[in-house]
Amino acid sequence: MSSPEMRKFSRLIRDNLPRVPLTVAERRQRLEEQQARLRIRENFREYDAGFSGCAARWLETDNARSDRVVLYLHGGAYVMGSLDTHRELMVRIAGACAARVLGLDYRLAPEFPFPAALHDALAAYRWLLAQGVAPERLMLAGDSAGGGLALATLLALRDAGVPLPAGAMLLSPWTDLTGGGASISSRAAAEPMLGIEMLLECAAFYRGSTDAKEPLVSPHFGDFHGLPPLLIQVGDAEILLDDSKRLAGAALAAGVTVELGIWEEAFHVFQMFPQLPETAEALAALGRFFEKHTG
Repeated sequence: MSSPEMRKFSRLIRDNLPRVPLTVAERRQRLEEQQARLRIRENFREYDAGFSGCAARWLETDNARSDRVVLYLHGGAYVMGSLDTHRELMVRIAGACAARVLGLDYRLAPEFPFPAALHDALAAYRWLLAQGVAPERLMLAGDSAGGGLALATLLALRDAGVPLPAGAMLLSPWTDLTGGGASISSRAAAEPMLGIEMLLECAAFYRGSTDAKEPLVSPHFGDFHGLPPLLIQVGDAEILLDDSKRLAGAALAAGVTVELGIWEEAFHVFQMFPQLPETAEALAALGRFFEKHTG
């Protein structure tokens, strides 16, 4: 059973859902305002990365080791989210992994559809290698759309023959932009964060004229052979539950090392809420996975 805090937050989120459809601009503003209320409890440093491709910031806590890096790709259905909305989560990930986190403000749809976000992620990864970051001390990470983008980045890096990172940490990754998976229907009543109509609208904004089954758009349709270890975390109440479960099964079948964590009654990217006991468990698991595969 989930914690009382998880059940309370699920009800609170559901009670505060907008009653009318929102525009992209309104969704962006709403997310920025919601996340601005989160207070960062850890001591941290934040500074511009000097990456010329798009805005990027370094975040690090007092325990950071300079040779260990997480490249973080924020969520937001490819149309919203920013370094500001995910600052608090990135700081906690930095602390859990004792690593520097590079947060990337990749370009968003509909202004910049696919492959703009992917090109930004690839450029940032190559830039890190050029800065002397060793791939075996580097991991990709992301939540929701950022998790799907991290996986697409791995596929593109592998196909280009670029040295791959030590692994990837994917929080509720959105891997199938066609809206497939039984959980889209079976978890619809339980999921307080996402609706399929909104997801499909954002998917159309992101993919533009590209087929939704293109593996670099929807990594669910990709070939996972040769990828580094994957940590996947997802909630049992998510409509995207099957995006994670099907990814884990396909990756295991392709010989990839996979750790799949499913949190009972948890909603989409619950790790964004530091008040939840489940969040502490999830972040600790990230730290163990990072240490195991970069140590």
